[in-house]
Amino acid sequence: MKPRLSLARIVEMNLGFFGLQFSFGLQQANMAPIYAYLGADEASLPLLWLAGPMTGLLVQPLIGALSDRTTSRLGRRTPYFLVGAILCSLCLFAMPYSPVLWVAASLLWILDAANNVTMEPYRAYVGDRLTEDQRPTGFLTQSAFTGLAQTLSYLAPSLLVWWGLDKDAVDANGIPDITRIAFIVGAILSLSTILWSVLRVPELPLTPDERAAMQADKVTLGGAVRDVVTAIRDMPPAMRRLGVAMLCQWYAMFAYWQFIAFAIARSLHGTSDAGSQGFRDAALTVGQIGAFYNAIAFVAALAMVPVTRRHGARIVHAVCLAVSGAAMLTIPSVASEQWLYLPMVGIGLGWASMMGNPYVMLTDTVPPPRFGIYMGIFNMFIVIPMMIESVTVPLFYHPLLGGDARGMLYVAGALMIVGAIATMRVGARARRSVTA
Repeated sequence: MKPRLSLARIVEMNLGFFGLQFSFGLQQANMAPIYAYLGADEASLPLLWLAGPMTGLLVQPLIGALSDRTTSRLGRRTPYFLVGAILCSLCLFAMPYSPVLWVAASLLWILDAANNVTMEPYRAYVGDRLTEDQRPTGFLTQSAFTGLAQTLSYLAPSLLVWWGLDKDAVDANGIPDITRIAFIVGAILSLSTILWSVLRVPELPLTPDERAAMQADKVTLGGAVRDVVTAIRDMPPAMRRLGVAMLCQWYAMFAYWQFIAFAIARSLHGTSDAGSQGFRDAALTVGQIGAFYNAIAFVAALAMVPVTRRHGARIVHAVCLAVSGAAMLTIPSVASEQWLYLPMVGIGLGWASMMGNPYVMLTDTVPPPRFGIYMGIFNMFIVIPMMIESVTVPLFYHPLLGGDARGMLYVAGALMIVGAIATMRVGARARRSVTA
């Protein structure tokens, strides 16, 4: 029997997710402006963001499969946490010092690979460590830490300005000083929080039978590939039915992150010039409203525990996606910075649900010994929509949207609502009752 953990221990075991998501938040808030400062064209942004989905597609299923069969002295999942966290910290230190566009894009590939090495073993670690009735609390705690970490990462440049730093101070490449400092903070948090979690709440030791079975089936890259192929072939039907909903919601969210700064620069400041003060002001605004929606996500993720217990993850997730889609549709018409905070409530609800409820819907459909590989495969439902977005947006950005980033928010909002409808069609087998 697995020992039950107190809420405090569940929080501690998920603290590393705080550092991991602080890194993701820095990317979401700052990579589009960094690319623009280094001379990127708006229509090329999705291709420059291709690192995340590509590395996720290649790395996470294989790492998930390997971590299912690892028997190191450090544990089953811990080696992947540590390697990923070290690489992530090094890339975060280097990113804002990129002298040219190709260096920033290359560092993003390594950074995303490092984050992906950590991500799915971390989710599998929660499944390994918690009893079945505590897993929803574990995953929604991860969602809460996502909201808190990304609140602070989005807000970091603005906090530095409020503490007295010059928002218009830039280096020779046009990258603001406040951006560099925020990335250094992220590098420190990425490694330190992971270390705290693995030292305070170590993995459960394998039983002799589990260890013998895993050692008999040695870990190899070829074996991991075969495991992934077999797992995809045997994927539970409920997991397959989540695919359409995941396609819509992650295409929409990826587009939102890429184009929100450019859309607000136009709607609030009437500019698309990345070298202008208006664009830098828009980037700061994106950080502030992004911090607000992530704060909403932090609170909402905790509040969703009893709501999901009562109504089921499927219904709660569909409602949150619909509200988020409606919010995205309103943003292009908002001409006042203060009023932008209202649609951020909807974005925050959708984001909180996306980071928690699909995993609640998934965990009862896959066998516990295969949590690692199926968490990795489930990530394909995230990265494939991102890849589709990356290669399709440049095809219609100018011909259909006239090169106006606000049009991408209309596309994203409509897809979120379609995702809500698709979630309701997943069916009863993808639902679960959440118990405390």
